[in-house]
Amino acid sequence: MTPKNNKNEPEELIDPISERPGFHETESRIAVFGHPIHAMSVAFPVALTFCVLGADALYWWTGDVFWARAALWAAGTGFMFGMLAGLSGTAELLLVSGIRSRAPAWTHFIIAVTLLALLGANWGYRLYGYEQAVLPYGILLSGLCVLVVSFTGWHGGKLVFDYRLGTSKGN
Repeated sequence: MTPKNNKNEPEELIDPISERPGFHETESRIAVFGHPIHAMSVAFPVALTFCVLGADALYWWTGDVFWARAALWAAGTGFMFGMLAGLSGTAELLLVSGIRSRAPAWTHFIIAVTLLALLGANWGYRLYGYEQAVLPYGILLSGLCVLVVSFTGWHGGKLVFDYRLGTSKGN
C-alpha cells in the first residue's frame, strides 16, 4: 500500500465487484417459508455418500452381499437426491445476483458438479454387478466421493457462515 497524501495512512482499496448492483442481495429465492431448499436438501446426498463408503467397508470386512446391495441403493439414492439439491443450488446461483457475482459460489458449484459426476459413476458402475463392483474400484470411488463431498460441504458451509449467502439478513 502506498501512503496517501504523504501521511502514514494506507490507501483504501475498493473492490469493483462489490459496487455492482445487487451485490448485497444474497437472500435465498428458492425457499419454503424462508428456509432455503438447497441448504435443507444437501444433507441427504452428503449422508448417503458416507453410507456408500461404510457399506463398501462392511462388505469388504464381512463378505455379506447385503452390504454390497446396500451400497448400490445408497449410491443411487445419493445421486438422485444430489441432483435435486443441485437443481435448487443452480437456481440459487443463477437467480440471486449477490450469489452469482461471487467467485467462491462458482467454485462450490464446480466442485458440486464434479461430485455429482462421481456419484453417478459410482452408482452406474454398480448397476450390473453390485457385488463384483465393490472391490477394488467401488470402494476407491466411494472414498474419492467422500473426499469430494467433504470438500464441497466445507466450502458450501463457508459460503453460508462466512459470506452469509442464501440466508435471510433479518435483525
